[in-house]
Amino acid sequence: MATTNDLTGKTALVTGANSGLGRAISQALANRGARVLMVARDQARGEAARAEVASTTGSGHVELFVADLVSQQAIRDLAAQVRDTIEHLDLLVNNAGTAFRERCLSPDGIERSLAINHLAPFLLTRLLLDRLWTAPAARIVNVGTRIDTAMNLEDLNWERRPYRMMQAYGQSKLGMLHFTFELARRLSGSNVTVNCVFPGVFRSNLGGTDGAQGIFWRSAALLLGWALPSPERAAKRVLYLLTSPEVQGVSGRYWGDRKPIQAPAQARDPAMNRRIWDISARLSGLDGDL
Repeated sequence: MATTNDLTGKTALVTGANSGLGRAISQALANRGARVLMVARDQARGEAARAEVASTTGSGHVELFVADLVSQQAIRDLAAQVRDTIEHLDLLVNNAGTAFRERCLSPDGIERSLAINHLAPFLLTRLLLDRLWTAPAARIVNVGTRIDTAMNLEDLNWERRPYRMMQAYGQSKLGMLHFTFELARRLSGSNVTVNCVFPGVFRSNLGGTDGAQGIFWRSAALLLGWALPSPERAAKRVLYLLTSPEVQGVSGRYWGDRKPIQAPAQARDPAMNRRIWDISARLSGLDGDL
């Protein structure tokens, strides 16, 4: 696999960077010389992760930004801080994601998994587009999942249906896939590419010990005798899209392990991608146009 090992002079931002996949991605990018902006929800845990990445890699260019991505105001504040700090952004990894056993709402009145897994990357990416446009060749990688589902646009907040954790999680991550495809269409011909990747099943604290992977994947692993891969192994799929010359200029695809995979039927509908884009813009308080 051909890769660009030297990322000196490039700036990368990684959300959900204090543990698991996000920390593994941050460490790999710092190892290759990138300036890494790690976004974490908790100051203490984030600083511990930042210090570990800096110490392990010997990099003096690892920085922490603290923001709880469930809040749109926190995302706007984060974007403003980042924009004040950097002139260009070469790599954006929308990695943060979670799941909830029970229905609960964000400060903006949005079901929390939808707020964090879909609307947060939608809003943050939109707010940082000017910094991506100023990079020579920027890449956005959205970390998705592989659950064959469809978004219920008539009940995005789960007000009419019994709440189901894995279904809510899957629909929110599907929103990110819709966003990927529509953003790629709107950025066609520009210096910015955007792709979505399924990193595979790996050891994760998604949703905490009682969260989605805590219940489902760990139970499956015990029953089937699986040894779940490490976050470092899963990070290789993300790093391929961030660094490989083979995907330079490639945009609007859904990836597995270094090859495109088929998206759920709803995400393959361009009209639905546009509709969900417009809904997401309204819920995020943005204009529908770039």
